[in-house]
Amino acid sequence: RIVGQALAQRLGQQIVVENRPGASTNIATEAVARAPADGYTLLLIGAPAVTNVSLYPNLNFNFIRDIAPVASISRTAFVMVVNPAYPAKSLPEFIAYAKANPGKITFASGGNGTMNHVAGELFKTMAGIDMLHVPYRGDFMPDVLGGRVTVAFSAIAQSIGDIRDGRLRALGVTSTMRQERLPDVPAVAEFVPAYDATAFYGIAAPKHTPAEIIDNLNREGNASLADPALKAKLLEFGSIVVTSSPADFEKFIAAAIDK
Repeated sequence: RIVGQALAQRLGQQIVVENRPGASTNIATEAVARAPADGYTLLLIGAPAVTNVSLYPNLNFNFIRDIAPVASISRTAFVMVVNPAYPAKSLPEFIAYAKANPGKITFASGGNGTMNHVAGELFKTMAGIDMLHVPYRGDFMPDVLGGRVTVAFSAIAQSIGDIRDGRLRALGVTSTMRQERLPDVPAVAEFVPAYDATAFYGIAAPKHTPAEIIDNLNREGNASLADPALKAKLLEFGSIVVTSSPADFEKFIAAAIDK
C-alpha cells in the first residue's frame, strides 16, 4: 500500500489495492494471469511466487509463462535467533553443537513452505547439520522466547526489540551482507559461504502486457522508490529498497525458482 500510494502520485492514476488472499498467493496470481494485458491490473509478488512452483503440483498457471515481472521493490532479510540460555553464543558454536548433537535441535516456522521454513532448510543443507522442523499455524516466537524450540529464522522487524532487550540472541542475518538495523550481527554467509535466504517484493503484470507500458511502470516505480521517506518507511519493516530493470528482475525470479 505504501508503494501503491507513491506510484499513484507518479502516474497521476488512482491505484486500488485489492486483497485476494488464499493458497499462498496463488489465487491472486491466477486472477492476474487471466486479466487483460493492458497495464491496469498489477500483482504484488513475493517469495511465494518462486517457492509455490515446487510446493503446488497442479497450479492453474505457469509463473514464467503467464506473468511478466515489472519492477523490483525490496529485499527482506531474516535473523537467526535463539534463547539466550542456549549454549551456543555464535554461529560457529551453533553449527559445532548441532553436529555434535544430531537430531536434538528444533527450528520453528510459520508453516510448511514459508520463508522461515525455507531459510532453515537451506541452512541445514548448506551447513551440513540436522534440525527438526516444527511448523506453527500462528506466532511461533513465544516458544522461541520460552526456549521450547531451539532456533527460528525470524523477520527482523518481529525480533529486533527482543534482541535489543536481551530476550533473544541473534546469531546471524540471512542476507549476504550485514543489515543496517543489526550492524553487529554477522551475515550467516560469513560462516556458511554463499548462503542467502532473503524474501523479496516486486510488481508484475499479465504476460504480453506491451513493453512500453511495462517500461513506463518500471521507470515510475523506480523513481517512487528513490524517495528517502519511502525508503525509511520500508526499512521500518526490515525491507531494503532494491530496484532493477524488468529484464534483470525476470532473471532474478528465474534463478530464485531454480534455487
